[in-house]
Amino acid sequence: MTKLRPTFISVRGARQNNLRGVDVDFPRSRMSVITGVSGSGKSSLALDTIYAEGQRRYVASLSTYAQQFLERLPRPQVDSIEGLPPAIAIEQANPIMNRRSTVGTATEVYDYLRLLYARAGTLVCPQCRVPVRPLSPSAAAAALAAEGGRAWYVTFALPISDALTHEVLVENLRAIGFLRLVAAGREVHLDEAEGLDLTRLAPLFVVVDRISPGTPAARIAESIERAYTEGEGEAVVFERGRIAAEDGRRLSRHYRCDGCGRGFPRARPTLFSFNNPYGACPTCGGFGNLLEFDPDLIVPDTTRSLKDGAIDPWTMPRYAKRRERVRVSARAAGLPWNKPWGELPEGAREALIHGGRFGGERFEGVIPFLEDLTRKKYKAWVRFFLRRYQSYRRCPDCAGSRLRPEASWFEVAGRSITEIVTWPLPRLASWIEESLPSVEPVEIVTPVLRELGRRVGLLLGVGLDYLTLDRLTRSLSGGEAQRIGIANALGSPLTDGVYVLDEPSVGLHARDTGRIVALLRELTERGNTVLVVEHDLDVVRAADRVIELGPGSGKDGGRLVFSGAPAELASAGTRTGAWLTGDAALPERRRRVLTGPWLSVRGARAHNLADVDVDIPLRALTAVTGVSGSGKSTLVHDVLYRGLAARMGGSPTRAHLGEEIGEHDAITGVEWLAGLALVDQSPIGRSPRSNPVTYVKAFDAIRKLFAETPAARRRGFGPGHFSFNTRDGRCPECGGDGHRRIEMHFLPDVFVTCDACRGRRFRPEILTVEWRGRSIADVLAMTVDEASRLLEAEPAAARGLRVLRAVGLGYLALGQPATTLSGGESQRLKIARELALVPAARRRSAPARGTLYLLDEPTTGLHGDDMRALVRVLDDLVARGNTVVIVEHHLDMIARADWVVDLGPEGGSGGGRVVAAGPPDRIAGVADSRTGMALASRRAAREERLVS
Repeated sequence: MTKLRPTFISVRGARQNNLRGVDVDFPRSRMSVITGVSGSGKSSLALDTIYAEGQRRYVASLSTYAQQFLERLPRPQVDSIEGLPPAIAIEQANPIMNRRSTVGTATEVYDYLRLLYARAGTLVCPQCRVPVRPLSPSAAAAALAAEGGRAWYVTFALPISDALTHEVLVENLRAIGFLRLVAAGREVHLDEAEGLDLTRLAPLFVVVDRISPGTPAARIAESIERAYTEGEGEAVVFERGRIAAEDGRRLSRHYRCDGCGRGFPRARPTLFSFNNPYGACPTCGGFGNLLEFDPDLIVPDTTRSLKDGAIDPWTMPRYAKRRERVRVSARAAGLPWNKPWGELPEGAREALIHGGRFGGERFEGVIPFLEDLTRKKYKAWVRFFLRRYQSYRRCPDCAGSRLRPEASWFEVAGRSITEIVTWPLPRLASWIEESLPSVEPVEIVTPVLRELGRRVGLLLGVGLDYLTLDRLTRSLSGGEAQRIGIANALGSPLTDGVYVLDEPSVGLHARDTGRIVALLRELTERGNTVLVVEHDLDVVRAADRVIELGPGSGKDGGRLVFSGAPAELASAGTRTGAWLTGDAALPERRRRVLTGPWLSVRGARAHNLADVDVDIPLRALTAVTGVSGSGKSTLVHDVLYRGLAARMGGSPTRAHLGEEIGEHDAITGVEWLAGLALVDQSPIGRSPRSNPVTYVKAFDAIRKLFAETPAARRRGFGPGHFSFNTRDGRCPECGGDGHRRIEMHFLPDVFVTCDACRGRRFRPEILTVEWRGRSIADVLAMTVDEASRLLEAEPAAARGLRVLRAVGLGYLALGQPATTLSGGESQRLKIARELALVPAARRRSAPARGTLYLLDEPTTGLHGDDMRALVRVLDDLVARGNTVVIVEHHLDMIARADWVVDLGPEGGSGGGRVVAAGPPDRIAGVADSRTGMALASRRAAREERLVS
C-alpha cells in the first residue's frame, strides 16, 4: 500500500533556547512566515530547531564511513518533528570573506561564460587585429576539396638538427612509412636520394599523401590528421607544380596568426578562470590588485612634525632607536624637527619615505625598512603591523581583470570576457538575449545560452540588477548575499525541500518587496516548503500561514501566540496583528526647525555617484534613502565616513584595511563636529568569546565584584581569573568558547557544547566562587533584564546594562556568543556601546559640537514594537545636540526623519543622483522619487484606515 505524502511539518515540544514546548504545524508546499518581537524565539524555531534537525538527519543518513569524517551533530531540543523534508537555510549573514569569490562565481554565471568562451570564442590577434582560428582536419579537408580541379601534396615540416645525418634521416623515415619529401623546390623519393645529403636541403617537408582532383574528403581529412600528428599540430599543403618552400599553405590545429606567425594558447575553460594557475594573472595571482606600502598610511597626518610622530611606524616604542636615528640625520641635514611634514622639502620627504640622500645625509627610508621586515611575516604581530601601512593598487598587467592577458584576446559576439563581467546585469542580459543566438556553433551555444539567460534573469528578479559579475562577494551586505542564495535556490532543480530564510526583505526598498514574495512563491509552486523569519508586514500579508511567537522577548517569549492565515492575524489581538491593522504605530515626533549649521558634501564621484552635492542638517535626524544600488552606502560609508575620519585626525583604513576614501571634491562643516561614529551591521566579533557584556565594557566591573569576594581573596584570584580570555580562568579544553567548532567540510560548520565545562567556559575552581549566590557563569547566563535587577546597586556594572535595555536588547544573555547575533542586534549593540562610552559631562548637557552617528539600516531585524525603543534612543541622541544619519528603507522610520536625501532613481548606472532632498512630506510629492511614491502610498493607506 502506497504511503501518503505528509501534508504538514509537525513540530512537537520544541524547547531550543527560550522556546517553551512549542507545538506547531507548517503546511507543506506553502509559504509560512514566523514573526514576533525580537528575542521571541523565531530563529530558535526556524534555524536552531527545524533546519538543525534537517541537517542532523542528513548526516545520519550517510554511510558509517562518511560519518567518521563529520562527527555526529547534537539533536535539537524537541520531542519530535514529522514530515520534515531535506532542509536548506539561506541566512541573512554573508559567510564569504574570500577575495577570490565574485558574484559571477557565486552564482555560477561565470562558469557558463568560461565554457562559452572556451568553445565558441574567436581569438583576435592583438597585433594584427585579425581572427585566428585553428583548423580541424575535417574543416581543412573541406576547404581543399572545395577548390576542385587541383592536386595537392599534404606534408609536414621536418626539423633538422646538427647531429642528424642523411643515413639516419632516411632510415627513420622508412621506419615510419614515409618515402617522399619536398626539398629545394622539388619532390624527392628516398629510393632516388643516393648521392644527396638531405640534411643540407632544408627546409624539408615529408609528404604524407598526394591528393588528386576528386579525392574523397574523408581521405583528405585522414591525411591532414596524420600530418598534424607527425608535425606537432602543424601541416603544410603544396599545390602540385608549386612546391617551393614559400608556396606552402600552412594549416594548424593550434592558434597561430597567419599575419605575424605568433602562437597563442589553446582555448579551454581554465584559461578564463582566475582561480586556476593556468588562467590567473601571474603578477597578482588572480586577485586583480597588489598589496603595497602606502605613503598616505605611513604619514596619516601631514600637519604633524617629525617630533610629533609624522612617520607613524616609528612612533612605536619598539622602534625608538630608529626614530632617534632620524632625528640625528635630520639635524645634520638641516631639516626642522618641529616643522609640519607637509612643509618639509619634497626631496627630504622622498628620502625619508623611500630612502636616499638629502642635505648630504643618507636616510634609511621607512618603506625599505618595512619591506625588510616582511622577512618576519611568519610572526602574527609583524603581519598585523605591516598590514596597517598597506593598501591595494590595481594590478598594472591585468588592469584588475585577474586573468592573464591572453584571455582577453578571445571574443564572443565582439566582446571579451573581461569586458562583459564589468557590465551591470541588465546590460549583460540584453547582450545574452540579442547577440548570442547568432554565435556559432549553435549546438554548443544554445544550451549555454539557455542557462545564462535563466541565471541572470533570476538575479534580476531578486532585485540585484545594479550588481556586476566582477563584484567581490565579500563586499555584499547580508541581504544581498541572501538574495543571491535565493537566486541559486531557484536555479537548482530541487523539489519537495524546505527552505528556511532569515528576513529576505533586508536591504530591499519598499518597491522591491513584491519581487521577493513572487520568487518565494515560485519555490512553493515547485513543491518546496518555505519558512520565512520576517517582520516586513507586506511579506506577512503574502504568507499562506503566519506563526507568531511571543508575547515578549527572552524568558517572556518562546510561546506560540498565533497560527493561522494573515487575515485572521489582523483580528487576533497580537502585537503583530496591531501593526497589520494600523492600530500600532511609532510615536509621533516633533520635527525640528532646520536653521543650520549644515554638513555639505561636494562632487561625490565614488562608484556610481554622479558628481552629486549633498547637504545634511546638523543636530537633526537625516534619512538617506533610495532603491538598492542607488549609491546610499557609497555616499555614507565611502565618502562621508572615510572622508570625515581622515579630516578629523583618524585614518578609516585602520578599521577598514585596504578600503579607500570615496572620491569627492570637498566636505564642509567639519568644524561643527566633535566626534564621528559608524554603526553598521558587521559582526561585533567572530569568536564565541565576544559577547554583549564584554562589548559594552560592563564585564570588567562584574569581574571586580567577584575578585573582591572573601572566597576569591583566599584563593588569590584577581579579576583576570574571572575572564574566559585568560589562561588562569578559561576552560583549557575549549579555550573559553564554551563550544567546539566542527568543520563539516561540505556543510556549514557547527558548534558543539564543550564536554569538559558543559558550555560554562571556566575552570571548575573558578566556578566555586560565588557573588550573591551566583557563580560568574550563572551571571553570564542571565538576561540583561535579570542582571540589571541583580546589579542595580553597582553603578559601574549597571550603567552598560541600562544602555543595553534602552536599545531593546534586554532579552539577550550577557554571555551570548557574538556568532549567534543577527546583523540588527549587532548594530544595536554598537549603539549601546557608543552611548555607554559617552563621557558623563557630555550626557548632562548638550554639547556645542556634537557627534555624527552614521547608521546602516538600524531597523533591520526589528519588530514594530522593538522600533519604539530604537527611536527613543535616536531622538535622545539628536536632543543632546548630536547628528544622526541613517541609511534606511523602513517607511515609518523615514517618515519620522527631519530631512531625507533620496538617491536614484534606479540602481547601478541608473542611480547615483539626488532625486529629492527635504522633509518627508516634500519627498512624498516628488513624482520621480521611488521613496516618495512609497511614502505617498503609505500616507494614503493610513488616511483610508482613519476614514473607515
